[in-house]
Amino acid sequence: MTGPVSTKGAVLAVVSAVAVLASTTTGCGSETPGRPVAAQQSTITEYVSAVLATLLPDPSQFPARYPAVVLPQEAAAQAVGDLTGVPRGATVLPRDCTPPPQDFGPDRTAVAVGTDNDSRATLTVELTRTTVPLSVSREQLARCGQMRVSATGPTTSVRTELQDPPPNDAEDALALRRTVVPDAGRTGLTESMYTVVGQVGDVRITVTYMTFSDAEPDTAAVREVFATTVEKVRAA
Repeated sequence: MTGPVSTKGAVLAVVSAVAVLASTTTGCGSETPGRPVAAQQSTITEYVSAVLATLLPDPSQFPARYPAVVLPQEAAAQAVGDLTGVPRGATVLPRDCTPPPQDFGPDRTAVAVGTDNDSRATLTVELTRTTVPLSVSREQLARCGQMRVSATGPTTSVRTELQDPPPNDAEDALALRRTVVPDAGRTGLTESMYTVVGQVGDVRITVTYMTFSDAEPDTAAVREVFATTVEKVRAA
């Protein structure tokens, strides 16, 4: 990564080149209107046998304003770093807030990105295999609300706030808002995200809306694509 401009621009360029939440996680199974909110997970005991790439939503299942493509492996790795605010090889303070290592090998990570070319906002679906329950990630996110991240570009401040996930059919789920602010950045380089994360068996489902504007996130699109992806993984 060479800095906020080149990294984010590269991901959007790859996308073009290839083809161009309203209830609480109570953990007690109480009923809420609509789909139920999952209880918090402590272990993972199920394995989803289907190949990850086949579980990504089809481009036709993205909202029409987000024409989508599946990213190749290297672009997927770069996109994931953008969305966590921590590119590969970066130094994070506090150090125990560094995201765990991620395997980008075959059937370990699959990423599809839809791009609204008018606003240059993206809607990203990331599927990963993990035996770590979502409760571990929730704990780390809760204590790492503010991080300093240093890579090859400007040092950034990454702020993360946990939110209640929308009603869903995942085994566990959370939502968050995140901003990535470069220390020496110019106007328009602050990265803003709304993310919903869920777990079904050993498959982690992450759907993120990302923009460089001050506009409100497209939470409806995130929830729609998240629900579609959870349904597809559960049916596998």
